[in-house]
Amino acid sequence: MWTQIVFWVCTVGAVGAGIAVFRVDSMARATFALLASFVFAAGTLLLLNLAYLGVLVVLMMIMEMVVMAVFMIMFMMNPAGLMPMTMVHNQKGSLVIAGGVFAALAAGIFLVPWPSSDRSRPADPTRALGEALMGSKMLVMMVLGLCLFATMVATVVLSTHRGRYDRYGDRLREKQPQDPVRGGLNR
Repeated sequence: MWTQIVFWVCTVGAVGAGIAVFRVDSMARATFALLASFVFAAGTLLLLNLAYLGVLVVLMMIMEMVVMAVFMIMFMMNPAGLMPMTMVHNQKGSLVIAGGVFAALAAGIFLVPWPSSDRSRPADPTRALGEALMGSKMLVMMVLGLCLFATMVATVVLSTHRGRYDRYGDRLREKQPQDPVRGGLNR
């Protein structure tokens, strides 16, 4: 009984948070709504005893959404993507395209002949899938993920020619900031 209750809470939460992605009026709120949707979806995976995939979804989505939020804070014109903005462009066209794609995929379910196999199913399909995808390369993939994250951070750090505090000198002792471009508050 509790499993069913948790399943329906996760299901409704995932769908509700997914809808909220397109209903909220800022990029930051949409980012965290998407994170909530994926966390609820991971909850359903955990209920199905797919612990590896559930934890993987949670860890990947948290890192992805945090990186996205950091980039929004650094590079967006409005403060951290919190200013109101429309999240849907060409609403009528996108509804027509989404409806057409849904109809084509639904028709494909019934019209495509599905393959059959004479081989028996493995005792643990999740483990077999994990071994088929990663095999002995899991440590390599973990190190690669850390290297990619370090590369993103290094790219952001190296992309600016000066830091936030360079205007006040190396020891932050300048009374007036030394702006490279005249204007602004201190002219």
